[in-house]
Amino acid sequence: MEIYCTRPRCSRPQNHFVDLDDNATLRTAQQKYCSACGMPLILAGRYLPIKLLGRGGFGAAFLSRDRYTPGMRQCVVKQFLPAGNLSSTQLKLAQDLFEREAVVLEEIGSQHDQIPNLFAFFPIIVPGLKANEQEQFFYLVQEYIDGDNLEEELARKGKFSESEVLFLLHSILPVLQFVHDKGIIHRDIKPSNIMRHRNGKLFLLDFGAVKQVTNSPSGSSNSSTGIYSLGFAPPEQMSGGKVFPSTDLYALAVTAVLLLTGQKDVTELFDAYSNQLQWQNKVSVSSHLAQILDKMLQSAPNQRFQSAQDVLQAIDSTQSIPDTSLNYNQPQVISQPSPAPLPKPSAPRSTSVSQFSTLELLAGSAFSGFEGALICIAFFSLFKLPSITLVASAVVLGILIFVQTKRWIEKWDLVIIPAITLLIIFFIPLLRGEQSIQNIVILSIAASLITVALTSLFRLIYRILSLLL
Repeated sequence: MEIYCTRPRCSRPQNHFVDLDDNATLRTAQQKYCSACGMPLILAGRYLPIKLLGRGGFGAAFLSRDRYTPGMRQCVVKQFLPAGNLSSTQLKLAQDLFEREAVVLEEIGSQHDQIPNLFAFFPIIVPGLKANEQEQFFYLVQEYIDGDNLEEELARKGKFSESEVLFLLHSILPVLQFVHDKGIIHRDIKPSNIMRHRNGKLFLLDFGAVKQVTNSPSGSSNSSTGIYSLGFAPPEQMSGGKVFPSTDLYALAVTAVLLLTGQKDVTELFDAYSNQLQWQNKVSVSSHLAQILDKMLQSAPNQRFQSAQDVLQAIDSTQSIPDTSLNYNQPQVISQPSPAPLPKPSAPRSTSVSQFSTLELLAGSAFSGFEGALICIAFFSLFKLPSITLVASAVVLGILIFVQTKRWIEKWDLVIIPAITLLIIFFIPLLRGEQSIQNIVILSIAASLITVALTSLFRLIYRILSLLL
């Protein structure tokens, strides 16, 4: 059996023990030690780390087995391991955040089936790597969710559809409502903290940055400590101000937008002029969902939905969402008409038409060139007349380009359609005339490369003219 050493600086953390391959021996075996650094491997006498799942700013996570359960239950062992050179104050804050996750999971993990359960929380003191030195490590053991987080899923399959994002909202909003009703603000909602189990259920993870809100008269108890993920935190959290349930709703909306657009970095969507995310010109979604997300993304907390339940009701409603971006709960003042001000530059208008990335544009042009050449060869073999071949090919190619702009065909379709066309020409000699399949493929590839070159040239000219004008 492989056991993974959890000491951060271990030179060879993987250890293999043949005697532990037998479960009966595994349950009663004495402590095992790392062959490279001497670190105890069986944590708290029962948890056996078998694989490193990942490292983050505050620690590392290991897939582990609990040898004191009948089925050798899998679990996640999280080790407190702050990165960088922290001051004593920063180190204390980081440790408090780690311990806070254990406290919150103990309180709410067993009460909701979409929040991992806490199994254990303990420190270990071990001999250090230097003589007469001791090291202390803190561990948290929680339920293992067998699946991928949404960040991994986005990287694997690409952007999410509207129905997939609606499923996300319907799944996570009830969890947030439950958490908020407990007086807890998560403060770190993002794709990597939402895990999809193999059975499809979504789980909310990582409660290390939570803030427990109390009814302190001064209101200072619910101020932010500056722990947040850049791009997902709203202005009040980034400035260190108070946090609210709508703080989490903002981060959930950013998560939804990131999944819809397929962007790797959410800051690329931020428009400094309007101080908001500009995302609707990159996706095609219903106006109803767009209104809901835009309301969740308002800069001012009181302009957003005030609870997760409010968002759920808005999703299930067919009514449009009122624009509250100019309503700051201030008394209305009736003033005399004043001269019309000079026009200001306006923010880009959002549209529902999807824009193509450079890679998508070049892939589409390669497809058009290859498929266009196949169509021309087939029509010329049938009609033997250049004029009819040109007109018929132009019509078919125009249709293909149109359906590309509508995204009715994309990704693997761009490979499958030419492959099918080539097979049809191969099995129907009438469509290839006197040309061999090898010559047809060479001509089609040449046409594809020429189309890509022309597209790149025109795109370059367009960009130069845009900068000059």
